[in-house]
Amino acid sequence: MSYLYLTVLFPLIGFILLAAGRNNLPEKVAAIIGAGSVGLSALFALIAGLDFVNNGSVATTQHLWTWFSAGNLAPGFTLHLDGLSLLMMGMVTGVGFLIHIFATWYMRGEEDFARFFSYFNLFVASMLLLVLGDNLALLFLGWEGVGLCSYLLIGYYYQNPANGFAAIKAFTVTRIGDVFLLIALFLIYQQFGTLNIAEVVAAAPAVLAQSSSIAIWTALMLFLGAAGKSAQIPLQTWLADAMAGPTPVSALIHAATMVTAGVYLCCRMFSVFEQAPEVMMFISITGAVTLLVAGFAALVQTDIKRILAYSTMSQLGYMFMAVGAEAYQAGLFHMLTHAFFKALLFLSSGAVILAYHHEQNIFKMGGLFHKNKFLFACFAIGGGALAAIPFITIGFFSKDAILGAVWVKGQAVAVYDCLYWTGVAGAFLTSIYTFRLIWVVFFGKENTPYHEIKGVTYWGPLAILAVLSTGLAYVLKAPVTNILNAAKIPAFNVPEALEHGMHSAEYTAVGIALAGLVIGVILFAFAYSAVKAFAKTSLGAGLASICRNALGFDALYNIVFVKPYLLIAKILGRDPIDGLWLVLPALVKGGNSFTSSRQTGSLREYASSMALGIVVLLMILVVIQVVGK
Repeated sequence: MSYLYLTVLFPLIGFILLAAGRNNLPEKVAAIIGAGSVGLSALFALIAGLDFVNNGSVATTQHLWTWFSAGNLAPGFTLHLDGLSLLMMGMVTGVGFLIHIFATWYMRGEEDFARFFSYFNLFVASMLLLVLGDNLALLFLGWEGVGLCSYLLIGYYYQNPANGFAAIKAFTVTRIGDVFLLIALFLIYQQFGTLNIAEVVAAAPAVLAQSSSIAIWTALMLFLGAAGKSAQIPLQTWLADAMAGPTPVSALIHAATMVTAGVYLCCRMFSVFEQAPEVMMFISITGAVTLLVAGFAALVQTDIKRILAYSTMSQLGYMFMAVGAEAYQAGLFHMLTHAFFKALLFLSSGAVILAYHHEQNIFKMGGLFHKNKFLFACFAIGGGALAAIPFITIGFFSKDAILGAVWVKGQAVAVYDCLYWTGVAGAFLTSIYTFRLIWVVFFGKENTPYHEIKGVTYWGPLAILAVLSTGLAYVLKAPVTNILNAAKIPAFNVPEALEHGMHSAEYTAVGIALAGLVIGVILFAFAYSAVKAFAKTSLGAGLASICRNALGFDALYNIVFVKPYLLIAKILGRDPIDGLWLVLPALVKGGNSFTSSRQTGSLREYASSMALGIVVLLMILVVIQVVGK
C-alpha cells in the first residue's frame, strides 16, 4: 500500500499545475491535466483496492508525517484503508473521473477553463483526504477543504451577484455544521484522549455510558456536523441554491463528494452513535422529515437542476433513516447507487441545458424525445433508478433495503413504523415529480430551438453511468457487503420471524411508488389542463408557493437570523462604541468653550459671577445642614 498516497497526490498536483498556469494554459492541456490527474487517482485507487482484497481485506495504514504536536495530541498525515474507505475512495475517484471527462466537454469555450479544473481537482483531493484520514483532525482538514471548494465552484460565475450570494450562503450554512463537528471533536478528545478514529470506535462502548449526557451530546454534535454537509433539516437551505454553479459541479457535489461526507461520518463513527439511542432516533426522524419536505418542494420546481437538487436532499434523507435504524450497510449501498444515477441525471441535465442554449426552465424545453433518444434513455434510466422501478434499476435494490430495515426496526420501536410510512410517502412523491420532469422535457411542447450536441466525452460518461444505474449493478452488492463486513461496519440483523413481513413491506413500498408513477402519468400526460386549472385557483397557487419555497425555511431564517444580523451590522457600522467614548472629549471641549466665552474682561461681570457663586455655595451648605438634622 506504499502508493496509497498517490490517490490524493495526483489531484493535488493537478490543482497546483492548473492554479499556477491559469490563463496561460491552452484549453486542451488544462483538460488533460484536470481529467488525467483524477484518472490516475482512480487507477491507483483500483490497484489499492485489488491489493486490499487479495491480502484478505485487512485494514492498513500509511503514515506520511506528523502534522503537529501539542501536548499529548499529535495527529499525523496518516492514510487508513479499510472496506469503508475503499468504498468511498472508489466512488469518489470513479464517479469523479467520469464527471471530469464530461466537464471537459461541457466547459469548452468557458473563460477561466483552467481555474475551473483547478478547483475541481482540489475538491477531489480534499474529499479523498476526508475519507482516507485515520484521525478526526485529518478528516476535519478534508472536511473544510470540500467546504472551501464548494464555495469556489458554486460561485464560479462570480460576475453574477446572485451566484456569489449562493456561494456565500452555502459556505455560511455549512460552516454552522462545521462548528458543531468541531465541538464534537473537542468532546471526543476530552473523553478518549485521542482523535484516532479506530481507537475511538473500539473504545466507545467502554468510555461512553449508554444514554449518558456526554454520549448524547457527542453524538448530537457529530450528527449536526454531518447534517450541515449533507443538507438535512435545519441546515438544508444551501443545497438548492448551490445549483448556481456549472452543472458538472452540481454532479460532483451531489453524487460523489460533499453531500455524502455526512453519511460517511455517521457510519464511520457508528459505535459513538450507538451509545446514544435517542440521537439515533432523532437522526432517522430528521432524515424522514427532510425527504418529505424535499419531495413536496421538487413537485413544483421549474428549474431542471433544482428538481434534481431536492431529489438529492430526499435521497440523503433515506440514507440517514438507515443510519438511525442501524442499517448502515443499506445506507452505504444506497449512497453508492445514488452516486451512479444522480451523476447520470445531473450530467444528462447538463447536456439538455446545452442542447437548449443554456435554458434551465423545463417548461421552455419540450419535444426532446424526437431530437435525442440517447438523452431520453439516460434520463429514463436515471429517473427510473431515482423512483426505484423494481428489478430493472439499481435504485430499487438499495432504497427498498432501507425501507425494509426501517420497517423491521418499527416492530420493536413504534416511531420507526411511522418513519417507514413516511419513507413510502416520499417514494410516492419521487415517482410523481420524476415523471413530471421527464414528460415535460421530452414530450412537452417544444418552446426553444434544439441545438445538436455530440462528442465522445459527452456520451461516454453517460453511457457508463447508465449501465451502472440499471439492475446490472446489483452484482456490486455482494463485494460491497464483503468489504463492509471486513471493515466491521455492522450488518442489519433481521429476525427470522420478520423476514416475510420485511419483504412484504418492501413490496408495499414498490407498489405505492408505482402507484405514484401511474398518478404522474394521469396528471401530466392526460389531465394536465386540470392540473394547470387547479394551480390557478387560490388554494392551488398557495400550496404551490409553499412547496416552491420548500415550506418557507429560507423566509423563516431571513426573519430570525439574517435581518437581525444586518441590523446589528448596520448599527456597528456606525461604530457606536467609538461614538460613546467621543462623549468625553466633547464634554471637555464644550466646557472649554463655555469657560472661554466668560473671559470678557468686564469687571462687573466677574463680580456678578463671584456673587452668584457665593450664593450657590451658601444654598448648598444650608441644604446639607437641614438634611443632616
